[in-house]
Amino acid sequence: MSARLTTPPKHGHKSLLYSEVVDDLDNLKADIAVLGIPYGSAYTIEEVSNDQSNAPTAIRQASDRAVRALERYDFDIGGPLLMNKPIRMVDCGDVINDPRDLGMSYRNAEAAVRKILKAGALPIILGGDHGIPIPVLRAYDDQEGPITLVHIDAHLDWRNEVNGVTDGYSSPIRRISEMDHVKDIFQIGIRAQGSARQEEVDAAYAYGANIITAYELHDVGMDAVLERIPAGGRYYITIDADGMDPSVMPAVNGPALGGVTYHQARKLIHGLVNKGRVVGMDLVEITPAKDVNRISSIAACRLFVNLIGATIKAGYFDR
Repeated sequence: MSARLTTPPKHGHKSLLYSEVVDDLDNLKADIAVLGIPYGSAYTIEEVSNDQSNAPTAIRQASDRAVRALERYDFDIGGPLLMNKPIRMVDCGDVINDPRDLGMSYRNAEAAVRKILKAGALPIILGGDHGIPIPVLRAYDDQEGPITLVHIDAHLDWRNEVNGVTDGYSSPIRRISEMDHVKDIFQIGIRAQGSARQEEVDAAYAYGANIITAYELHDVGMDAVLERIPAGGRYYITIDADGMDPSVMPAVNGPALGGVTYHQARKLIHGLVNKGRVVGMDLVEITPAKDVNRISSIAACRLFVNLIGATIKAGYFDR
């Protein structure tokens, strides 16, 4: 057996949405696999361990507020969470990190996701900051067919570097755009001001990124946005909590008014599940200390509930 890549969840709810806890990724047998990636690639020493590193635990702790019991009917998905099917959903715990080797988190994250994909399971990723999709998407380079990235965020995330760091939370879409196995990029909910300058905006448009501002989204609706995304694709969804409206996810460092609503995000998830195949999803950038009545973590759980329920209902795991 190879060295362990993850450590079990810390306390309280030991897993997301009552899933089985496993840490042997070499012998993984699962349909859906949850993975926490608390640590990104820091820009400063102060950011090595920030409050977003507590988000995977906070999201797990909201499990019983998002789903009271597995057998209960859920009107967001049209049935109980696992649809009365023999679905094996597991929680692989959090990726191991070492403060003496800050690159370990990304290496272990990529290796863990590769093992999840090798097992044929759907990865559900709990961040951490928004650098985390970089190692996650690297792990898809040997999968069948190109990936369409669907990104909910207030910010563009196309910086080439910040403080000499090229794989931090301001750069994930720039780095993912360089991956040969990623084809189309749709960025939804962009608004206000982040780290992007004119040069990053120009680079995104030069690549061919489909940038849908929050205001365009609100004007035309999510159905119209879904129509722009090619059917039959393999979609990876990355959601920055600040892409959601602060009324839905207030626990962020950069709240921006006018964001994506829960209804819109739910419609996007269900639409993509039925339009092609969703091959993974992450939710990042929740800052638990800034939450209000845990609503951000509960909303995160609910978005994962919609993905899980929709994929099961669509027959993703039927044998």
